[in-house]
Amino acid sequence: MKLIIQIPCYNEAATLETALNALPRQINGIDVIEYLIINDGSVDDTAAAARRWGVDYIVNFRSNRGLARGFLAGLDACLRNGADIIVNTDADNQYEGADIEKLVRPILEGKSDIVIGARPINEIEDFSPLKKKLQHFGSFIVRKAGKTDIPDAPSGFRAYSRDAAMRLNVTNEYTYTLETIVQAGRTNMAMHSVPVRTNKEIRPSRLMKSMTGYIKKSVFTIGHVFLMYKPLHFFVTVGSIIFLAGAAVGIRFLNFYVHGAGNGHIQSLILAAVLLLLGFQTIIMGLMADVIASNRKILEDVQYHVRRMDYDGVRLSKELEQEKREEAGDTNAAQSNGPESEKMPEAGG
Repeated sequence: MKLIIQIPCYNEAATLETALNALPRQINGIDVIEYLIINDGSVDDTAAAARRWGVDYIVNFRSNRGLARGFLAGLDACLRNGADIIVNTDADNQYEGADIEKLVRPILEGKSDIVIGARPINEIEDFSPLKKKLQHFGSFIVRKAGKTDIPDAPSGFRAYSRDAAMRLNVTNEYTYTLETIVQAGRTNMAMHSVPVRTNKEIRPSRLMKSMTGYIKKSVFTIGHVFLMYKPLHFFVTVGSIIFLAGAAVGIRFLNFYVHGAGNGHIQSLILAAVLLLLGFQTIIMGLMADVIASNRKILEDVQYHVRRMDYDGVRLSKELEQEKREEAGDTNAAQSNGPESEKMPEAGG
């Protein structure tokens, strides 16, 4: 059983070593633990710091691609290097590295496919009262959209089984945290949450540069995810409101018309017709979007099987190559995981 711990990094040379030193070296039930960083277009010595520490793999972007793209690139590299479990954590040492064992335990026991660390949000001194409320509200919306009971949806401290990692898709550019929970919930993946500890903040958040920007991006992300995974519910709700408003205006006009005062309220008739047509068209859009969503589910299933053949084929070929090397007595080659990380192709950006 191989665990790969991945860390997305953007100019993290000052904090990366602290985060890496806190990671576990062994966990009961795990045979091999390896470490991977995603160097997301850093302009400092992040990659050099990772090499000095001795990480096994480095995925390089030549320009900053954002957290969501970096996360997906990390999953791809972990799967290609034979990970059975993937843990994602932060380079700012926000999370307690020893709690990784809590994350992987439900997966090792076959109880879960995805495990998300729940921070004690109300107890985190670095979070302002407004940010705490926003964290709780965002998690509530995600629970409703994804039909889950995850208390800390924005948490980036999480573990994925190999099978779950191959099923994930992220379409927005801001963050992967909210969308992957909704996707997992709508596709009935086994998902659990475990309480985790946090450390004192050692640098300002890179994801939340301002409260206003954070709110805008979070609202857009949640709306996008809700629209993508529950289009029929969204459009039918909006369309019904518009249609009922048009019906109310139409009834009002009929009331004036019956009492002989219809000539002075032609505008109401026009408004009612426009609202009724707009509401009906919105509902039709919802039906069409639901059909598209059904096709997306089929495509995701096809994508999963293609990924499985690809990643498992790569892992099998590496295992056969290693067996041949061991049979030939080339023990140095059989243990070349460190240098191999430098041979990984850079991800273009």
